[in-house]
Amino acid sequence: MGHLVKALTGTKVQARYPDGNGMENGYLITVNDKGLHSDLDKGEGTVKYTLSGDGAGTVFTIDETTGDIHAIRSLDREEKPFYTLRAQAVDIETRKPLEPESEFIIKVQDINDNEPKFLDGPYVASVPEMSPVGAYVLQVKATDADDPTYGNSARVVYSILQGQPYFSIDPKTGIIRTALPNMDREVKEQYQVLIQAKDMGGQLGGLAGTTVVNITLSDVNDNPPRFPKSIFHLKVPESSPVGSAIGRIRAVDPDFGQNAEIEYNIVPGDGGNLFDIVTDEDTQEGVIKLKKPLDFETKKAYTFKVEASNLHLDHRFHSAGPFKDTATVKISVLDVDEPPVFSKPLYTMEVYEDTPVGTIIGAVTAQDLDVGSSAVRYFIDWKSDGDSYFTIDGTEGTIATNELLDRESTAQYNFSIIASKVSNPLLTSKVNILINVLDVNEFPPEISVPYETAVCENAKPGQIIQIVSAADRDLSPAGQQFSFRLSPEAAIKPNFTVRDFRNNTAGIETRRNGYSRRQQEFYFLPVVIEDSSYPVQSSTNTMTIRVCRCDSDGTILSCNVEAIFLPVGLSTGALIAILLCIIILLAIVVLYVALRRQRKKDTLMTSKEDIRDNVIHYDDEGGGEEDTQAFDIGALRNPTAVEENQVRRDIKPDALCLPRPRPPVEDSTDIRDFIHQRLQEHDLDPAAPPYDSLATFAYEGAGSLAGSLSSIDSLATDGDQDYDYLADWGPRFKVLADLFGEEESYNPDKVT
Repeated sequence: MGHLVKALTGTKVQARYPDGNGMENGYLITVNDKGLHSDLDKGEGTVKYTLSGDGAGTVFTIDETTGDIHAIRSLDREEKPFYTLRAQAVDIETRKPLEPESEFIIKVQDINDNEPKFLDGPYVASVPEMSPVGAYVLQVKATDADDPTYGNSARVVYSILQGQPYFSIDPKTGIIRTALPNMDREVKEQYQVLIQAKDMGGQLGGLAGTTVVNITLSDVNDNPPRFPKSIFHLKVPESSPVGSAIGRIRAVDPDFGQNAEIEYNIVPGDGGNLFDIVTDEDTQEGVIKLKKPLDFETKKAYTFKVEASNLHLDHRFHSAGPFKDTATVKISVLDVDEPPVFSKPLYTMEVYEDTPVGTIIGAVTAQDLDVGSSAVRYFIDWKSDGDSYFTIDGTEGTIATNELLDRESTAQYNFSIIASKVSNPLLTSKVNILINVLDVNEFPPEISVPYETAVCENAKPGQIIQIVSAADRDLSPAGQQFSFRLSPEAAIKPNFTVRDFRNNTAGIETRRNGYSRRQQEFYFLPVVIEDSSYPVQSSTNTMTIRVCRCDSDGTILSCNVEAIFLPVGLSTGALIAILLCIIILLAIVVLYVALRRQRKKDTLMTSKEDIRDNVIHYDDEGGGEEDTQAFDIGALRNPTAVEENQVRRDIKPDALCLPRPRPPVEDSTDIRDFIHQRLQEHDLDPAAPPYDSLATFAYEGAGSLAGSLSSIDSLATDGDQDYDYLADWGPRFKVLADLFGEEESYNPDKVT
């Protein structure tokens, strides 16, 4: 404060109006080393100086009498390098301007009051290891806030305070470079370099600033992998599964990242084909895996070599030697109590269908290969053969059938057999058994599909009217052939013949020149089909050929019914028997209808064998009751009129035994009274027909040996009759005896 602000000595500032016109009245305000002074100021104290503008009153002040300008606070060029002010001289008494207002500039002169600064520090950089001298690392830059146009205040020089002799820096540009060759990252990876920037060109008294540069040596593949030892020993149980890891080895590579990635390989040699080695990407270890099963009893130790090499090579360092290393691996196989081993991984057997139960179809074999060999027991895994179609001998391992096999039902069986050690039943092994059921030629070939065969009436001889093929339910072996021919009974003067095409098909060929539907509408052609297997099977298939009306081109115009394919395998005799049965049934139906019609005409049955039903028919109209020539009524009164040598129809007669003659029975008044009573009832019957009719009455008489079955001369009530004798008449009267026996047992009059 109180310092006189100095400008350039003798500098004159021309006062200008705001509109930019020239000096007014030619008066100038001059700025010298003492301050402002007006030409109108005679030193008499009549002039007053005023100051306005940028910083007036806050940064600068003016002496109103002398015009001296003073700074009332410290100035900083870096904050504001100049100030624009306006000064004016006024009359102290009248307060009127003596001169126009003049504008001038106060420029702040720079001094070295700012040190260089690294605005981007601290710095981080990297450079590959083994780089040559002078390899570029990084460029740093310091900034000085002083005026670069005034003196050396802003002239900066760079230097290294810490980090030598590894790195160097250019004093002017600030570029950092390597100063030593072949710096090894594996020896030292991190470097901290202290950089100084000094102004005044580095001269004494200049201000300085520092920054830190952290430099890292990046890795290059300059080191090969190395095994820490030359021999690795591993112990592996013989029961180790294939594909399992049995051990690890590791080669050391001091490099970093992908430069340290290692690839392991087994050198071809002793035992190398049983093992494999892969790299663990996380640990870079070599994992040895089992490629084939081990057997202590076969071989107890294996030796092979493993080679470790880098995946990513740097050709700049090939001259240092091969980037790989080799070590020896020795593996000792440990003995383990193992399960039995089958002689085959899969057993395939064959058996014919319908083989008797208990037939041996094959055998399996398993052995205990351990040092102390143990006996082996066999059994079928029930989960795979739940239906128990087969059995196995637990000691010998022979497999036999347990049920009859049918190839058409199941053509193949697949099940498992388990073998266990007697000394340790928990140790088991399993093998699959595949049994193929062989076909036995038990089914004859048959026509594959029903055919609707028709022949035209105008057909010519040698014309093929139908192509037929055959099918066999048996499993046809490769190359099986079917043969076709006519049956022997149809080969005599045939209307048709069979032409075998030798490709499992045949054609139905006509042998006549034209056919007539009127003469014969259907032809039945028995075709014999035979296979080529052993034993040979054949069947006769009857085809129905229908005669149809066709046009000249052979197109069928009309047929009454469709062609019929008769059931396969029926012989000609069977067909004739079926037709005869049909004819007999038709005859029975016709006879039954005729009898029904006859019963409507005749209400009474006639018979010459029984006098009770002896009715003589006549067709001439008689003279009424007085006409007794047509029928001898005396036959009713004389039982001797019954023909001799006749047997009863209700009792089975003895062979060649004639009935004995009955003694004559005298005339009885009972018959006469009976006849007259019935005759009067018939004459008085209003329902009797108006024309002549004959009423027949039967009476056994008192001399019948069999007794009477009618109600004549019966007891007064049914309860007085005994029907037990009906049971003695044989099985034909059993139903009648049971019927009357039930009524008798249910009679309420006998209840006491």
